[in-house]
Amino acid sequence: MTTISDNDRRTFHAALHVAMILITFYAASAVAQSSTKTFLLLNDAVELAVTNHPGLAALDASTEAMATLPSQVSALPDPVLSVNAMNLPTDTFVLDQEPMTQIQIAISQSLPFPGKRDLRQEAARSDVRAADARREEQRNTLIAQVRSAWWRLFSLDRAIEIVAHNKDLMRDFIEIAQSKYTVGRGLQQDVLLAQLELSRVLEREIHLIGQRRSGAAVLNGLLSRHPQTTIVLAQSPPSTQLPLLPGIDELIGQAHDARDLLTVHRNLLAAAQSRTALAKRDRYPDFKVGAGYGIRDGDDPVRGGNRADFFSVMFSINLPVYSKGKQDKAVAQRISEQHQHTLSLDDSYRAIAAEIGGRLASYQSAREQVDLLNKTIVPQAQQTVNSMLAGYQVNEVDFLNVVNGQLMLFNAQISYWFALSEAKQSLSKLAATVGTESLYE
Repeated sequence: MTTISDNDRRTFHAALHVAMILITFYAASAVAQSSTKTFLLLNDAVELAVTNHPGLAALDASTEAMATLPSQVSALPDPVLSVNAMNLPTDTFVLDQEPMTQIQIAISQSLPFPGKRDLRQEAARSDVRAADARREEQRNTLIAQVRSAWWRLFSLDRAIEIVAHNKDLMRDFIEIAQSKYTVGRGLQQDVLLAQLELSRVLEREIHLIGQRRSGAAVLNGLLSRHPQTTIVLAQSPPSTQLPLLPGIDELIGQAHDARDLLTVHRNLLAAAQSRTALAKRDRYPDFKVGAGYGIRDGDDPVRGGNRADFFSVMFSINLPVYSKGKQDKAVAQRISEQHQHTLSLDDSYRAIAAEIGGRLASYQSAREQVDLLNKTIVPQAQQTVNSMLAGYQVNEVDFLNVVNGQLMLFNAQISYWFALSEAKQSLSKLAATVGTESLYE
């Protein structure tokens, strides 16, 4: 009858311990977080960024300032009140010496050619609409950046968590290899191999922790906080769903109507068109009307009594006699500016369509990768590890295969979270490209 030594029992129990860890890895519940920790949820991060970002506040202030322009540029010029001493005799400067001497009070008003004020107002209104759309464009861009940074940080947290589990398992593997080597049933190279793989896991952990710190600084920057502000994320993602998106033509059509960048260029083009029409109308003269009342001193030698006061009415126009060098050049300038905005709008259409195509492809690729990892690769890797571990316990599988199988499993798990993060980031960026906060989520 074969007896089992104490060393064999210890080896068996250590191997059994590893098996239990592997079998229960997915089923085990995460350790409850301390109630004192406050998780930064994705929607909360977006709200913080939109509320606190100084760039958006600056655009708000700029838009508010520009909103006051339409009424300013369409208002009439201020009337001019003048007081004039007219026809004073230079020998005495006496007011009643000469009959034409008078103190005149006059008021005049400039009147732009009909339609000019309306065109100035419409151009300013288009500028205001462009500024407002520019603010919304920046807002959607910021939201996409926050969502991307949040998901990047979340995937790094999951990777660091997986690496921590992997460290514990590598230490158990080392204990198993040492126990087998002690009783003469294992090889020293197995011990060295396990120690080497543990060192590699530690190296990867250092790299991931560095990436996590960098990612936290980026997210804190987007939230307008100190770069070293602690960020704690929940262990469960807000959603792992990756929607099936419509075709590229439909997304481009949505962008045509919703993208604020296009709204900016459309309004800048509208403003340029109004200014072109205004430049053409500047070829026509403006008007000035006025009235004056002249007060005279002294007696009228012909009719007797006091001298009569004078009342004057004035009307004048400017003469655009230098239109070839001035007004015509201004029209040419405005036409060129209008053409520039037309080309900028067309270029934005082209760039947005290309951007949608690239980001849609990135999203679809990441989505397929997530599906493959979640449904096929990770389950197969888990089954492979369980099978190898069972074979290793009865010396049917060598130690190298067990270690490689374990590393394959953990690499697949980390790849899953990175692929999910990449898909979510691509989805956020695609939403911003189309012109919405989120897309089919």
